[in-house]
Amino acid sequence: MLQLTRPIAFLDLETTGVSLSTDRIIEIAITKIQPDGSRQTKRKLVNPQMPIPAASSEVHGITDAMVKDAPTFKQIANEIKMFMEGCDLGGYNSNRFDIPILMEEFLRAGMDVDLSKRKMVDVQHIFYTMEPRTLSAAYKFFCQKELTDAHSAEADVNATIDVFLAQLERYKNLGNTVDSVLSVIGEDKIVDYARRFSFDDKGVEVFNFGKYKGRSVAEILKVEPQYYDWMMRGDFPLHTKQKLTEIFNRTLLKNN
Repeated sequence: MLQLTRPIAFLDLETTGVSLSTDRIIEIAITKIQPDGSRQTKRKLVNPQMPIPAASSEVHGITDAMVKDAPTFKQIANEIKMFMEGCDLGGYNSNRFDIPILMEEFLRAGMDVDLSKRKMVDVQHIFYTMEPRTLSAAYKFFCQKELTDAHSAEADVNATIDVFLAQLERYKNLGNTVDSVLSVIGEDKIVDYARRFSFDDKGVEVFNFGKYKGRSVAEILKVEPQYYDWMMRGDFPLHTKQKLTEIFNRTLLKNN
């Protein structure tokens, strides 16, 4: 049985697309599990303030008409933040998709949410480590059930929790705490949620893309400060630009 020292909030998003920097949330479901095992769920449709592509609607079934009277993310941002307050986070592919997009929405809403002290359990990471598959296959494999309402955020988030609990039962070496799970599957040490930067073996921020991949961000900014301007003008997520600015400012202070 899962043992928690603080709540963990599992989340699932439906969005207008898969771009971290340009797409928007149209549905969010969060189920918070308390240390006593009780659960609370918050689900919201969200007006993305942009058209939902037909290809996306075919996946999750949400149309422009369904969200036209829904609140914008900015209108519910504080409610979502407070619901997740003090919680570790979990989801399915959440470290690479749901959490980065959610953080972009918070930043667009003018809200700086610090997740640096939160533990993040990506159930897909556990599954891919143990039995690489999709969420539907994971649900069938671990729970012996068919996921009949896939791509409904609430159905997906609850299926994710069921898979996670079944994984704890199946893989005893995972233990039954958030820390014990992360000690087995590893814990991402990220700079920005879009992973345009990463830490090297010495804990230095390095580029994770392009011609400077693997090279120190601070060192490149020292000799080529115009690269900062190029990235700030480019189509990079807001959180990436925020972290780039932090490194740039730190570099300037050192130079001075």
